[in-house]
Amino acid sequence: MNPKGNTALITGGAHRVGKAITVALARAGANVVINYNTSAKAADDTVAEARALGVKALAFQANVGNHHEVERMVRAAETHFGCVDILVNNASLWMETPFPTDDLDDWHRVTNILINGAFYCANAVAPLMLKNRDGAIINIIDLAAYEPWPNFVAHSVGKSALLALNRQLALELAPHVRVNAVAPGPVLPPVDYSQQKIARVAQKTLLERWGKPEDIAEAVLFFTKSNYITGEALAVDGGQRIAYRKNEHG
Repeated sequence: MNPKGNTALITGGAHRVGKAITVALARAGANVVINYNTSAKAADDTVAEARALGVKALAFQANVGNHHEVERMVRAAETHFGCVDILVNNASLWMETPFPTDDLDDWHRVTNILINGAFYCANAVAPLMLKNRDGAIINIIDLAAYEPWPNFVAHSVGKSALLALNRQLALELAPHVRVNAVAPGPVLPPVDYSQQKIARVAQKTLLERWGKPEDIAEAVLFFTKSNYITGEALAVDGGQRIAYRKNEHG
């Protein structure tokens, strides 16, 4: 699919990696719907940046873990632009959820966004895509989909579930809608990372450096444009998944 003239909905599209994806799609000519939950100022700034690239842009506040709010958002996108042709399920909540725990609230908050949120958004846009007999859904997972991370039980389980949903949606929506996933490695440090930790993480990749949010955006564009790929996941991680083997075998 050529993004030019089509409409993309990016959840969590106002800042960090989500903003890079939004701007890349806008630069490719797509009109963009920028979903946000609490980042209103960042969403407005991203709308202005997208419009400066010559496309239409709309910011919409919605908690993707609430299916009523998701449905209102998709209806608004349809009203403004006629359709949603591209969906990027990027929204997530980065927080520790140690196990065992006496407080289940954080578990539900994280998994509700990653699992239910992605499902609600795909479920809302799928009828529009199927009606048009074309569409692309890209799910942003990460390496936690393949491996457990200590103290991030909800995140790891949520990303693993999103990878499973990726395959299931590819099956259910074929042959007209393609569904793929991008798994970022270290591309943007969390705000609480020290310089020492940032350096350690870089050494855990084969390329011995961090990537950039734009690297993830390029992968999203690749899956948007590639008309004969579905049900796949692409790691954009500088080789981090196999870097533990770079010094010795066995």
